[in-house]
Amino acid sequence: VLQDCGADCAKFQKSELEYKFNKKALERPYTSKHSWGKTYGEHKRHLEFSHEQYRELKKYAEEIGIFFTASGMDEMAVEFLHELDVPFFKVGSGDTNNFPYLEKTAKKGRPMVISSGMQSMNTMNQVYQIVKPINPNFCFLQCTSAYPLQPEDVNLRVISAYQSAFPDIPIGYSGHETGIVISVAAVAMGAKVVERHVTLDKTWKGSDHQASLEPNELAELVKAIRTVEKAMGSPVKQLLPCEMACNQKLGKSVVAKVAVPEGSVLTLDMLTVKVGEPKGFPPEAIFDLVGQKVKTNIEEDETITEQVVENHVKKVKC
Repeated sequence: VLQDCGADCAKFQKSELEYKFNKKALERPYTSKHSWGKTYGEHKRHLEFSHEQYRELKKYAEEIGIFFTASGMDEMAVEFLHELDVPFFKVGSGDTNNFPYLEKTAKKGRPMVISSGMQSMNTMNQVYQIVKPINPNFCFLQCTSAYPLQPEDVNLRVISAYQSAFPDIPIGYSGHETGIVISVAAVAMGAKVVERHVTLDKTWKGSDHQASLEPNELAELVKAIRTVEKAMGSPVKQLLPCEMACNQKLGKSVVAKVAVPEGSVLTLDMLTVKVGEPKGFPPEAIFDLVGQKVKTNIEEDETITEQVVENHVKKVKC
């Protein structure tokens, strides 16, 4: 499904439950409508894929030509994913302020994608200072850890703040909102990585499903992102080849407002701007023409061309 939608990578979440939770957390009664067991531990054990299932998933991803990785939700999960030879480690928001975990993960030498839900800019500065000397190949994702996420809590402007604070690393976006619009906007703001949860059915049991995209939405998102990537283009503003037809048809020229006898010195009230045939001086040259002498008679409404202006020297734009 992910490959059909155009995604580059399928990411799961791997936990070694006894390392992620303490005993009391696993024994906590879990009576939510989303529960798959009487305790939180039973619930999580029911949902957790085994090492063998992860190997099978990775093999399948390779067969269909898509990257496969997971968020290592504890240090032992990272050890397993390292052994699985994933292309990069995802650090979930819950471990971003887990500094010993970050150090150990960075030392594995694989690229890291680090979400920043529930964190402050001060913490993200510390994360940068810990990871950068060990492993320069990492990026931060702006993220708000709420499911589903309301637009007013997204704070896309943090992407710009991260770009300013950490100009030497890519910045991305991890979204838990509904729909695709906000994620597309993140790309327009320069996000280089986009992570979204995906489900086959939003009505399934489990709190994440309603904050996920169904396959048709994911396909729409990928298509929109690829379009925005193309549209970002170049920061150089210039007349483009694709604009030439419009410029030829509708681009304006300086035209004589009145009849101008040979030998006259041009003044501003002799000139106006119209779509002219043939083309003459462009409108931005009108002030440069003031004070110049004409060497032939110019009829009213006639285009001012280079041939009729004495000693005209084109000003070169710097």
